[in-house]
Amino acid sequence: MDKVLLSVAPVSATETHIDPKKIAEDVIECEKTGAGMVHLHVRDLHGKLTDNLEVFRETVERIREKSNIVIEASTGGVSNLTIQQRCAPLYYDMVECASLNVGSVNLGEAVYQNPIDEVRYCVGEILKTKKTPEVEVFEIGMIHTTVQLYKDFAIPDPLLLSIVLGHEGAAPATIEALVAMRSFIPDNMAWGITHSRRQSNDIITAAVGMGAKTVRIGFEDSPYIDAGQISQTNAPIVAHFAKLLGAMGKAPMTPDEARQAFCIA
Repeated sequence: MDKVLLSVAPVSATETHIDPKKIAEDVIECEKTGAGMVHLHVRDLHGKLTDNLEVFRETVERIREKSNIVIEASTGGVSNLTIQQRCAPLYYDMVECASLNVGSVNLGEAVYQNPIDEVRYCVGEILKTKKTPEVEVFEIGMIHTTVQLYKDFAIPDPLLLSIVLGHEGAAPATIEALVAMRSFIPDNMAWGITHSRRQSNDIITAAVGMGAKTVRIGFEDSPYIDAGQISQTNAPIVAHFAKLLGAMGKAPMTPDEARQAFCIA
């Protein structure tokens, strides 16, 4: 059966109360319902992005006590952190993957700044620390940049990209945008879908039908299960998409299947 990685991003960017125990319990349930990877930012107890790993470490260690889920840390997010500070989680041994942002973009009223010299520094640190990168691409130019970085740094195969749609100021959540961005991704690269501000399943369903190997869901992007259905925790969202994959003749990857598929050390 064709397998797809369900990646859960469990914490909303607007969350102002970070509870490591609560997040870990939710993530553990997410693995039970089909999630193979968890995407986490390094935040303080008030939800602010930071290079202090104390809260992040507690969260990850609580998760790892009862879950084999793949741990992915973000090196991004709109903040005043330096690129060196953003790379802080790369040096934590429990982190297996790292999200990578390769260009600047407007996100609502904010400007998400990723100058190319900082991008190249981040790529170097990801490779040096032997983390597996997942490139988040918000528009077509970022795919072009990714292809160049892949060549310049000899990034190991298969390089994974996530097409990010739906942010105000970036590529819209439309089938046309999905098709256009997919057409720019080389055949030797794996790709997936993230639908920000999602209120229905249309874009994700279309992406899976087009061959997406990863689907990111969770409160960071949307609390919706489907149109009109908002969840109070992340596990029911994961369960819904695991069922959706089944209806499409596919199945969620286990964490170990994800490690094998994407060469995660």
